[in-house]
Amino acid sequence: MPAFKAPAPGFSVRFSPFHEQRLLAAASQHFGLVGNGHLIVLDLSAASAPGGAPAPPPVFAFPTSDALFDCAWSESHESLCAAASGDGSVRLFDVALPPAQNPVRLLREHAREVHGLDWNPVRRDAFLSASWDDTLKLWSPDRPASVRTFRGHEYCVYAAAWSARHPDVFASASGDRTARVWDVREPAPTLVIPAHDHEVLSLDWDKYDPSILATGSVDKSIRVWDVRAPRAPLAQLAGHGYAVKRVKFSPHRQGMLMSCSYDMTVCMWDYRKEDALLARYGHHTEFVAGIDMSVLVEGLLASTGWDEMIYVWPFGSDPRAM
Repeated sequence: MPAFKAPAPGFSVRFSPFHEQRLLAAASQHFGLVGNGHLIVLDLSAASAPGGAPAPPPVFAFPTSDALFDCAWSESHESLCAAASGDGSVRLFDVALPPAQNPVRLLREHAREVHGLDWNPVRRDAFLSASWDDTLKLWSPDRPASVRTFRGHEYCVYAAAWSARHPDVFASASGDRTARVWDVREPAPTLVIPAHDHEVLSLDWDKYDPSILATGSVDKSIRVWDVRAPRAPLAQLAGHGYAVKRVKFSPHRQGMLMSCSYDMTVCMWDYRKEDALLARYGHHTEFVAGIDMSVLVEGLLASTGWDEMIYVWPFGSDPRAM
């Protein structure tokens, strides 16, 4: 299956919701501390050839003057995507246009690094940004300014995730050790979960049960919550050796989720099972920072890490097998 060399340490990968052979990726020089960022779009049919021959170049490549920490495809326009930048901006790109005509919009409102993005999969006309300035912002791609700013976290906000069922509901993960549930019609969070004893780096909603939320933390664990009864987690998944960087629920199998960690592994879980760990992949040689599961191809997984590699493989197979 496809493996690609990224232009810099990888931070995020996202399958296209329109084209099963397209993958969006964000990478940053010097591990995001200083230097340029890179937004690229890969054609998955152009895999590395047997024998280690290099894969063809990206179909779209755009360097940026600052690091990129996340990226997201539009849910309504097949060529539109967004990138989260270390200079506090959100950049919108149209990958159908040449690099000279990009970005098509530059949104500068956050006071610090933008670390997370998520596009609304239900309403499709809005996306969220999460920033180290402790806030989240709601954007419409057609507007030059944010629609709303959400305040309440007491430290960096690392990630945001829209509900897969409710168009106005989203959750956020923060260094203040909480996960918070919001309704865009309300100025304050509707629920605050003291989710972990250390920073919460990521979270995602179950695609089949709108009450189930998973969180990943610096404490090396993943916890699964029922937001209707959040006093204690439904499940705690232990198995990573270092901080859990991202968690992602399957769009095809209820209860299944994917995680990646600074322990250089990717794990697959079913939180409903006593033996929850389904698979562990050790194909990266550095921190794994980005993961995704394809909506269009059941069981197709992707990951990227600080080893500057991007892998795509079917669940149950070896990511390094070409």
